[in-house]
Amino acid sequence: MHLFQHQQIKIYNSLTGQKETFKPINDSHVGMYVCGPTVYSNVHLGNVRTFMSFDMIFRYLKHLGFKVRFVRNITDAGHLENDADEGEDRIAKKARLEQIEPMEVVQRYTVDFHNILNKFNFLPPSIEPTATGHIIEQIELIKDIIDNGFAYKINGSVYFDVHKYNESHQYGILSKRNLEDLIHNTRELDGQSDKKNPQDFALWKKAEPQHIMRWPSPWSDGFPGWHLECTAMSTKYLGEQFDIHGGGMDLKFPHHECEIAQNEAAKGKSPVNYWMHANMLIMNGKKMAKSTGNYILPEEIFTGNNKNISKAFEPSVARFFMLQAHYRSILDFTDNGLLASEKGFYRLIDAINLLDDIKPSSTSTFNVSEWKQKCYDAMNDDFNSPILIANLFEAVKYINQIKDGSASITEEDLSTLKETINTFVFDILGLQNVSKESADTDKLSGAVELLIQLRHEARANKDFALSDKIRDQLAEAGIFLQDGKDGTSFTTN
Repeated sequence: MHLFQHQQIKIYNSLTGQKETFKPINDSHVGMYVCGPTVYSNVHLGNVRTFMSFDMIFRYLKHLGFKVRFVRNITDAGHLENDADEGEDRIAKKARLEQIEPMEVVQRYTVDFHNILNKFNFLPPSIEPTATGHIIEQIELIKDIIDNGFAYKINGSVYFDVHKYNESHQYGILSKRNLEDLIHNTRELDGQSDKKNPQDFALWKKAEPQHIMRWPSPWSDGFPGWHLECTAMSTKYLGEQFDIHGGGMDLKFPHHECEIAQNEAAKGKSPVNYWMHANMLIMNGKKMAKSTGNYILPEEIFTGNNKNISKAFEPSVARFFMLQAHYRSILDFTDNGLLASEKGFYRLIDAINLLDDIKPSSTSTFNVSEWKQKCYDAMNDDFNSPILIANLFEAVKYINQIKDGSASITEEDLSTLKETINTFVFDILGLQNVSKESADTDKLSGAVELLIQLRHEARANKDFALSDKIRDQLAEAGIFLQDGKDGTSFTTN
């Protein structure tokens, strides 16, 4: 019997604005789609936080025994600047600035995206489709929307007719926006576009002569609208209706709103049962912005090479820090917050590593089965990772009391405690068993290797005084260099 038959999950559904009991369309299967990155630059830490929340959700659903098909796309075309219908494709713009092919931009930043997620110990999604790999599906979807009377062609472009759609459907159902208010708040721009109304959005754009990324279609050589790709890929792999669609809060309008409208217009069905939105990440109480320097790249957390943090942090420490906030709450990324999380993380790991040395006794002074269910209850309540972590620290306190001799545990309870804490910390939260000593050793090795490299350069430049100084000062610190035919190694004995 699967665990999900004993655990009832409640999910906050953005569509209804309330927590609802999760009932998948197919009993033991879950279809989940999450909007992935637009690969024109290094992945933003705020996006990493969103993807991390859904990685945790994916892990928990799998742990409960669901067969999860998790689809997370790569946007490698059609995403115009400022999420507009006019202007330049973000990837094409980067390609023009760097004088390389757009697909070189895509490859470079897709690799960076995967490298960063691997360091944070993400599970790969079941399917990772690209927008450029699904142009045909997008064209077919546009044909369906035109045939059903919800889109119009003009000068080689195709636009979704929001006003026509709103006559029989509710545009704004997800973001709780009213079309009348949207009309009132839209500025009229001279020669804005070929659109009938400013609220209409592009399904297909005719490419200007200078536009590099283009594909043939029945309407023109052009490219698909950004909103369309997610509708095409989610429904291709998960069906016309599926269980969960996730993304950042900033995607609710217009991106996710448009996805609902496109699916209703093409297939006559609302595509998703549970819409989930992760909240934003701020830094030092303010919005992250490169222009003000209030900004950090994920890689800079691991190297410490950023003025906003005092040192380098292990990926698992940063992951632990982010999961200490609920995915629907704003998280303020600060150096003090990371430092506090680092202490908590190592307390947790140290307690887990103590479990192997604990000797059971005839009685338990802690109700392990009740504690175990509290851990499940936290995750079942809209994936409440901060409450789960608070429960894990109850166990940490108990483990330390057993070690001190002020508490005891039976063999059966010890086995349950071990299995449960390992499952929640490593399998569900996705943390890694990094001890403080091994993390410090890794950092020491990196620093010494750098000094060895500098010493080699000094010797190559015949600066033997500097070479000897590096060797002697390392020796004074208890680090001894050994030159051999295979290069230089070091010992700390």
